[in-house]
Amino acid sequence: MLNENIKAIRKAKGLSQQELAVKLNIVRQTVSKWEQGVSLR
Repeated sequence: MLNENIKAIRKAKGLSQQELAVKLNIVRQTVSKWEQGVSLR
């Protein structure tokens, strides 16, 4: 699923949720929700 891919790629790149959020100019909670499959927006 998409949420698993996001998490796997983030970890493969050695990024924390916070680091990915900064790169995407979003809040960390959004990354967390994506990875949990709660929200895909």
